[in-house]
Amino acid sequence: METKRIVVLGAGESGVGAAMLAQKHGFDVFVSDFGGISDRYKSALQELNISFEEKQHSNELILNANEVIKSPGIPANAPIVKALVEKNIPVISEIEFAKRYTKAKTICITGSNGKSTTTMLTYHILKNAGLNVGLGGNIGQSFAAQVCNAEFDWYVLEISSFMLDDMFDFKADIAVLLNITPDHLDRYDYKLDNYAASKMRIAQNQTAADVFIYCADDEETKKSLGKTKINAKQYPFSIRKKIEPGAYLEGDTIHINTHLKEPLTMSISELALQGKHNIYNSMASGIVAKVLELRNETIRESMGNFKNIEHRLEFVAKISDVTYINDSKATNVNSTWYALESVNTDVVLIMGGVDKGNDYGMLKDLVKSKVRAIVCMGKDNKRIHEAFEDDVEIIVNTFSAAEAVQVAYHLAKKGNTVLLSPACASFDLFKNYEDRGNQFKAAVKEL
Repeated sequence: METKRIVVLGAGESGVGAAMLAQKHGFDVFVSDFGGISDRYKSALQELNISFEEKQHSNELILNANEVIKSPGIPANAPIVKALVEKNIPVISEIEFAKRYTKAKTICITGSNGKSTTTMLTYHILKNAGLNVGLGGNIGQSFAAQVCNAEFDWYVLEISSFMLDDMFDFKADIAVLLNITPDHLDRYDYKLDNYAASKMRIAQNQTAADVFIYCADDEETKKSLGKTKINAKQYPFSIRKKIEPGAYLEGDTIHINTHLKEPLTMSISELALQGKHNIYNSMASGIVAKVLELRNETIRESMGNFKNIEHRLEFVAKISDVTYINDSKATNVNSTWYALESVNTDVVLIMGGVDKGNDYGMLKDLVKSKVRAIVCMGKDNKRIHEAFEDDVEIIVNTFSAAEAVQVAYHLAKKGNTVLLSPACASFDLFKNYEDRGNQFKAAVKEL
């Protein structure tokens, strides 16, 4: 029997992990990246003698595949993907591929905002409770690489809509949908319904034995639930109304109740993550922990001592009574809304970058009430000026993190917060949002 050929498109973390796993299972593997491949991933492929190409996609080496594993960053309308679809060659995600080779159970977390934080918090709770658990997906080490090299009983996976688009037979044992707000609409024909349908795929293939956790306060989620049959056991969470079973906020106390015995209660002042949006994130993680029947004591302790991820509302320094916060991971308008909502002082806001068809309307009220000045950082800031020129007296253009921090330093008054929360992608001036956040932090430390 001839060996099945698998082609991996994209040689980043997920692509290289998928290639390793495919090779381990005896496939003929080829990796193709339209861009350059970083040295770290190149040497990983060379060590394993996996053949690859970079800076091109050669049709003759790709269109002979039995199956293609596509990295989430490559859009469905890329010429090579269209050519594969025309030839009826299946195109799947790394997550779909990896799940075939593990008996581990999966907790899959998606949503337009808060998914990294909720994924990390859920992992933190499970690990502290002594479960044999891995962390992967859109965060950390690739799921496929871990399936290849590790033996976990559980995985907590952060799942983006792009991954969901290429997942077909995959099933989440526990699915979490945090919210649906306009993001990446350029990949969904600028239709929110298309993007929402993509997010709802998190519940596909679930059975009555599985669990689906969602936010009952989120309008788009409620609309989508009306159009989708959910087979799994549902646990909603809300900060507006009492919900049982599920989670709700009463006064300053969170109640989490999955089978109406031994509910977990916790004051929001004890949570490591502050701000309204983080109450939602903590509730979602808490429901997962209760579904797994972890002890209330353990859950409380973990939700109280969690350290948030870098570049997400990360405290950098306090200089001359001005607080500097790095929220570089805010690559969409909704994330910036959350950031502004959680800061309790007047703000000098650093924003801008590559605009993904943003609607800045939702920021208007918060900008009017809290923002003293906007410092734009990016090559084209026209849309930010147009959106806020009536709401803010000062809007300044800058072209580097160092320049933005210098300008913000001069504009901020005692007691203010300088907040980097761009609402845009970073690749006009930076490698990625981490690079942007690191340059911001370095510039603050120079002050």
